[in-house]
Amino acid sequence: MRILITGANGQLGIALQRALGDHDLTLIDLPEVDITDREALAAVFAAAGPELVVHCAAYTDVDGCARNPELAYRVNATGTQNVALACQSAGAALVHISTNEVFAGDEPGGYEEWMPLAPRNPYGRSKAAAEAHVRALLGRAYIVRTAWLYAPGGRNFIHAILRRARETGTVRVVTDEVGNPTYAPDLAAAIAQLIATRQYGTYHFVNSGACSRWAFANEILRQAGVAATNVPILSSAYPRASTPPPFAALHNRAGAALGITLRPWPEALADYLRDST
Repeated sequence: MRILITGANGQLGIALQRALGDHDLTLIDLPEVDITDREALAAVFAAAGPELVVHCAAYTDVDGCARNPELAYRVNATGTQNVALACQSAGAALVHISTNEVFAGDEPGGYEEWMPLAPRNPYGRSKAAAEAHVRALLGRAYIVRTAWLYAPGGRNFIHAILRRARETGTVRVVTDEVGNPTYAPDLAAAIAQLIATRQYGTYHFVNSGACSRWAFANEILRQAGVAATNVPILSSAYPRASTPPPFAALHNRAGAALGITLRPWPEALADYLRDST
């Protein structure tokens, strides 16, 4: 299959290159192709003739989105609209990557795919708008929501915790933000399985199980064998530009019905730590 991947140089894009390596791939990313440039995007689609597009490109700096919501909307919402319109013209199906931050984070039981969106920050609002564009423009689309994504080779929460712990012997991590740590190679493998089904719809693909940021940090330190004090704090003691949803754990119901599940997050973390050393 001819597959075009936007945001191909990001952590998920790189993982997808491996997971979809048996297909004919076209890879685009900044600075060569900007998804906010509709004409440039149309030219790429015309040359590549994709049958499927995996749309990973996004402005994912949530604090940056809070500081510049117009940029967040231009990249995440309008950029996705451009991609969906290009898919429409090319007759291509779309996999759109979304986020748990489209939810309010006030549901103690976590979120299933059908639940109503209520984003509480500019990043989440821009991604909710992106989902709306995809649904309005395309009949053949997969919306894949994920959370707390990480991959080898880049800066991420795990990298930050280990660096801080080794430098100071102490980390301070919030206890009132709950989500699903998700390993990019596992997500990429699930997407590869999903597109083979041709069962379009909305899916939650996260490593199974949920935890607080503080519990995630504890497991990182334990598995890495780093002795450090992990001080629990509330998010109110850690001021930031964005307000993340406090409890936005995702449940994979739709994918599980197709036999697509991701392993428990501590197992995935162990692979990450092994591959990163």
